[in-house]
Amino acid sequence: MLAVIDTNILVSALWSRNGAPARILSLIISGELIPCYDYRILSEYKEVLTRPKFKFTSGEVSALIDWIVYNGRSVVAEPLNVDCTDAADKKFYEVAKFCGAKLITGNLKHFPKDKAVMTVSEFLERYNLG
Repeated sequence: MLAVIDTNILVSALWSRNGAPARILSLIISGELIPCYDYRILSEYKEVLTRPKFKFTSGEVSALIDWIVYNGRSVVAEPLNVDCTDAADKKFYEVAKFCGAKLITGNLKHFPKDKAVMTVSEFLERYNLG
């Protein structure tokens, strides 16, 4: 199954290795979820995950991004004429729509109302993956 993973989910997964976001990361590593991304998403992942406040090691960040690049689906998504309350999050929605992927986020309010956009718990429940 194709999925676009919002950066906040990756932060949460690395921060707490036993929570629901970590389950999403586990599904990616096991190959059950194929992450879709573009260069904008990878840039955000790197920029956010390397912030000193998170204290993730460069090895952790590099390994995660390398895994996503190697096992995921890189696309060049078409711009969409939609409003996102956080314009910086529009790239996640554009990639998800382009790929026909689920968008998993902790910030539903940042995106248009769309049944393909869901929280981690909604995703895990809907697909019986929890």
